[in-house]
Amino acid sequence: MKLLAIDTATEACSVALWLDGAIHERFEVAGRGHSQLLPDMLHGVMADCGIALSEIDGIACGVGPGSFAGVRIGVGFVKGLAMGLDRPVVAVSSLAMLAQGAVRQHGAERVLAAIDARMNEVYFCRYAAADGLAVAQGEALVAPPAALELPASGENAAVGSGWKTHLEALREHTGATLNPLDGEALPHARDALPLAQPQFAAGRGIGAGELLPVYLRNRVALTKLEQEAARKGLVR
Repeated sequence: MKLLAIDTATEACSVALWLDGAIHERFEVAGRGHSQLLPDMLHGVMADCGIALSEIDGIACGVGPGSFAGVRIGVGFVKGLAMGLDRPVVAVSSLAMLAQGAVRQHGAERVLAAIDARMNEVYFCRYAAADGLAVAQGEALVAPPAALELPASGENAAVGSGWKTHLEALREHTGATLNPLDGEALPHARDALPLAQPQFAAGRGIGAGELLPVYLRNRVALTKLEQEAARKGLVR
């Protein structure tokens, strides 16, 4: 099976290719340069592996949560690519990719994935490892750190920018040992592939037209007045 994965939901931009279990990835911290980087990264990883796009069996797409602009870029790119190739897609959460990265790199059994959502909130989900895959333990949500249900004990990997930005507030609400504590961790497209592969193998891919971004917030943008209030510390 030949599967492609693309993620631009955060400041990271990555493209990965699964060739019968072997994974090849290009990864770069892009800031806001995702649109410029994606085409070259895609063609680069395909050339590295000597594979044509027409040989791809399906595409895994990072759908957020994360940067609204980043999520839109990645989802839009995958939609166009999947439609042109007439291939199925599987949506993968950026939080799940963070958790899978902790399972892959650190052998983590339990993971607390948190991405800074601005406005004093985090995107958050708890995961547990099962057969080497990160499995969500509840729904992903966006909330202030104080509103999250964090474990009172045990050892958990804590990954994502939410831990860097809101470390003290999050620490106040958990008695768990945070190991590792990695506030620099970013989603990697390579970690979408083991999560998506069973879905493709089971024939559960969806059409490109069904692929949707995951923002978690009901409103994608603040009004100018709300932005000004947030800058002054009036909106949390």
